[in-house]
Amino acid sequence: MPSLDIVSQVDSAEILNASENTNREIAKRFDFRGVKASALFTNDAVTISAEADFQCQQLLDIFRDQLIKRKIEPSVMIFDEKALHSGKTFSIQVSFKNGISGEVSKSIVKMIKGQKLRVQAQVQGDQVRVTGKKRDDLQRVMALVREGELGQPFQFKNFKD
Repeated sequence: MPSLDIVSQVDSAEILNASENTNREIAKRFDFRGVKASALFTNDAVTISAEADFQCQQLLDIFRDQLIKRKIEPSVMIFDEKALHSGKTFSIQVSFKNGISGEVSKSIVKMIKGQKLRVQAQVQGDQVRVTGKKRDDLQRVMALVREGELGQPFQFKNFKD
């Protein structure tokens, strides 16, 4: 019986590469000359820091562009719009959505059942397992989840016949 798993994962190596590329771009840019600014990756989170609030916002945009270049959707980023001021620096802590929350997985299951496809969807931890008799039905589920506006990107793993 064909099945697939719907997951939402972010590759931390790609996030590390995006933060390093952000630091390289900061070193090249004229508007950041002589400014103490950085994007530091630690414990699956990135700390963006600069001397002014608007510079933090610029760094955030640069980091977002680097994520897009690495094929990571910016919708996985979780951060406060306002930079945290401490001493002489402003900083923004960026974390990432990893896994599917309970309410999002329930809405995925509800969305699949609303289409009346001949598949079974069940929540298994931070992923959703979908099984059906036909491969075409599973491909319809994949298209349905991709089109759904659920606030995060999804990957499809273990597509088995």
